[in-house]
Amino acid sequence: MLRRLEGEVYFVEGEGNGKFPSCHGMLITGKETVLIDAGMGKERIEQIDRNKRIDVLVLSHTHLDHIRYWYLLKDRHILFPQETPDSITDLESLGKRFMGTDEMASYWVQGPARLFGIHAMREPDGRYSDNEVLDLGGAKLKAIHTPGHLKDHYCFLEQNTGTLLSTDIDLTSFGPWYGNPECDIDAFKQDVKNVMNLPYKRVCSSHREPIEGDATDQFEAYLDVLDQHRQMVLDLCDPPHSLEEMVETSPFYSNKLWDRAIQQTMERTMIRKNLEQLVRDGLIQEFDGKYRISS
Repeated sequence: MLRRLEGEVYFVEGEGNGKFPSCHGMLITGKETVLIDAGMGKERIEQIDRNKRIDVLVLSHTHLDHIRYWYLLKDRHILFPQETPDSITDLESLGKRFMGTDEMASYWVQGPARLFGIHAMREPDGRYSDNEVLDLGGAKLKAIHTPGHLKDHYCFLEQNTGTLLSTDIDLTSFGPWYGNPECDIDAFKQDVKNVMNLPYKRVCSSHREPIEGDATDQFEAYLDVLDQHRQMVLDLCDPPHSLEEMVETSPFYSNKLWDRAIQQTMERTMIRKNLEQLVRDGLIQEFDGKYRISS
């Protein structure tokens, strides 16, 4: 569960090998014990707390797989990103932020939030911002704002050991995930390029095993998936299809996600964001509710 990376920096393996609704995290020990993210598993967090007593919880962003067990540490010092909105204290508001409509917000609260035991959060004890260096437990965590995935999404470079926690720039085969309304494909691309050029010695993401040494090939392959997504949606425009017809084909999830309504909401967002870019770039046109290749 705990793997020493270097010095007092540990990789914390999440349940199910860090797959959603879990995530991997990082633990830093020293003058104080710092846990980054709270989605590794209830028993795992409780065991770490028994053995090492967690003093500080740092959240990289507010997706449910990263905040899931925050309440186990509700009496500790908690740090949020500067960009985290007040919606974190109300599940209906948080659901609308992720799902886009009041109807789907209520569905999210009654579905995923209840299923995975999500609690509305309290106000944090402090907030961090872009390029701020957090001196915690003897570590020096440089916070790097990477809003393409979510407006309050951050990565961290632990400067003493060169350990990059790339969080949901996760380098998985699925590629970049941008299924919430506030996600942005162009910003995500730039985030990946910025992070891959940092002076790291190893990369730990939230959803795959750590990578020791140069991870350029993995970052580039991750970026390439965005081009594959774009081509996949472009192919759906020949012959012409409406957005809802595209959603029914489920190009991203192949209709295998655990909840169809949630799947379609997120997939609709991802398809729409690609369609907007393809229209912007003159590759497709929208006519009578259907998208077709530009002549």
